[in-house]
Amino acid sequence: MVIITEYNEQDDIPPSSSPVEEVKDKNATKAIKQNKKGLQAPNIGNGLDLDNYSCGQSVQEVKVANNATEAIEENKKGHLAPTIGNGLDLDNYSCGQSVQEVKEANNATEVLEENKKGPLAPNIDNGLDLDNYCWGQSLQEVYVNIPVPQGTKSRFIVCDIKRNHLTVGLKGQPPIVDGELYGPVKVEACFWTLEDQKSISLLLTKIDQMNWWKWVVKGEPELDTEKVEQITSLSELDPETRSSVETVMFDQRQEAMGLPTLDEMQNQEMEKFIMEKYPWMF
Repeated sequence: MVIITEYNEQDDIPPSSSPVEEVKDKNATKAIKQNKKGLQAPNIGNGLDLDNYSCGQSVQEVKVANNATEAIEENKKGHLAPTIGNGLDLDNYSCGQSVQEVKEANNATEVLEENKKGPLAPNIDNGLDLDNYCWGQSLQEVYVNIPVPQGTKSRFIVCDIKRNHLTVGLKGQPPIVDGELYGPVKVEACFWTLEDQKSISLLLTKIDQMNWWKWVVKGEPELDTEKVEQITSLSELDPETRSSVETVMFDQRQEAMGLPTLDEMQNQEMEKFIMEKYPWMF
């Protein structure tokens, strides 16, 4: 018995792809073309389908990644972009800082930039605060304070004060301060003390008590003497310094009028006296 069924040639044609599959094929084609350009197009999960695994990420994670990429590009320009905490995320640690700390850092940077332009502005004592010591001054004296390790004994201190040179340090170590002084000092009127076993204090008495020092030892940063706190009254000075100041002021007035200074007047008087008493000498 032969059974005859209805035959349709279309039954041998494989079923066509569904609309969803067609979209995926188009996306795959686009991805392949995009990959040829060097960048891989994301999958539906904002990640990639690789040979051995697939990955994805949320919209927030994509934003973070984009921000990180922008930061990397900015870093290539020489400056690092800050994190949300005003710091940096480095390989081995992260750091941040408050708004106040940022302001202080910016101010410190401005001071450094200003210092590069020339002499430094004085501290409250008409001197400078340096890395290894600080100093101040009056017209008569220079005060130096040098920090040393807590518990330092006076027998470990090396302090050599000469007329034009100063050396201070600890035995067996390189000197903390060593160099030619800005101006000569009265060695017999200079001294040092150890304060609370943690700092060395020096007092240097100037020979020239009419000028401000620009540094303690040669080679250190220079002080802007035009910005020091000026003496407002002669009554603030001791008698010896006051007499010197008055002499200089007198000489300046005399020179401005084309007249002899005090020394020149004294020399003239001396010559006149000698000529009158010993005329045969001339």
